Amino acid sequence: MIHTIEIKIRGYHLDLFGHVNNARYLEFLEEARWAAFEKAVDLERLARNGHAFTVVNININYRRPALMNDVLNIETQVVKWGRRSAVIRQEVKNGRNGEMVADADVTFVIFDTREKKTAVLEGDLLNTLQAV
Repeated sequence: MIHTIEIKIRGYHLDLFGHVNNARYLEFLEEARWAAFEKAVDLERLARNGHAFTVVNININYRRPALMNDVLNIETQVVKWGRRSAVIRQEVKNGRNGEMVADADVTFVIFDTREKKTAVLEGDLLNTLQAV
């Protein structure tokens, strides 16, 4: 399932060159991931059970600049489930013309805070996460 949020570019998102700085996209992508997981998963229950999302790798491509007042549509979808990790594909598109602004593949694990190690994605934990 693809989850989409909108972010309007404001002045505080811009750098001295008048476009969104590359580091700001990481914040936009994180906001979109949280929104997707909040919608589908009981995050408080996961935390009570000692599970925490941990990003272990991000590969991002910057395609076009985003400027003041642009509205970005950020699509988020889990595209691969592994034994201990999963990959989320995120695409940032200009809401006005649909052009790709950036895209990223984000690999995450579930860290077991009680065992102090990466959790195996199986059983109830996997079923819960696959609701995303």
